[in-house]
Amino acid sequence: MKGVRIEAYQNLVNYRKPTSFQLKESYPLPPYSTVIGMIHAACGFTNYVPMKVSIQGRYHSKVNDLWTRYEFAGNSYEEGRHQLKAEDYTGKSYGITRGVATTELLVDIELIIHVVPEDESYLPIIIKSLQSPLEYLSLGRREDLLQINTVKVVCFTLNEIDEDEIVKYDIFVPKALVEKDSYESIGTSYLLNKIYHLMDIYKGKTIRQWEKVNVFHVPASNTNKLYAWQEQEFDEDGFIAFLV
Repeated sequence: MKGVRIEAYQNLVNYRKPTSFQLKESYPLPPYSTVIGMIHAACGFTNYVPMKVSIQGRYHSKVNDLWTRYEFAGNSYEEGRHQLKAEDYTGKSYGITRGVATTELLVDIELIIHVVPEDESYLPIIIKSLQSPLEYLSLGRREDLLQINTVKVVCFTLNEIDEDEIVKYDIFVPKALVEKDSYESIGTSYLLNKIYHLMDIYKGKTIRQWEKVNVFHVPASNTNKLYAWQEQEFDEDGFIAFLV
């Protein structure tokens, strides 16, 4: 089996949790949907290309930053209550509230991402699009620039670990593998989006119905170890991959 390994860096980034509003909290690593979306945008894919992804990395600290928040509830504009006014094509005015909120930023994040398309003929397209993108790549928010240091086609093999191995990078591990006692310790459980299907809710209106993956975020730690005598997937350079 072949895939692409991406080694990348980001300075300040927010991988927003969908349920956070007043404080835009960040996942510790980019979720699967964010990575898959970046790959599709870079390659210019307009339809979903089935692929598996493994995500690991580490960041050095967290900081908080301010951002401008706009709220639009469809109410009529009232001077003194609303900061901005918007008009529709009939001339009716609506009020928009502008305020300040806080966002959580990860600092100096290093990423190792494996991407394995179901159809290996897409590998050259992915490699070329990441090495020579038509525009700057981002991961997270649009302003979260992605600096790609290495892009390489790699082969994967299933190897048995001879001795307990320390986890070197934070990594998303499918819950099913953790329950098989692959790890000495575990981390935080997340239900992450991967891909979506458009679902009709009424005529002319569709919403995204997400397929979710139950994973553990296992942090890099001397107490978090891969158990010996477990079979795990590795690329040809020795990087572990938990493909979802």
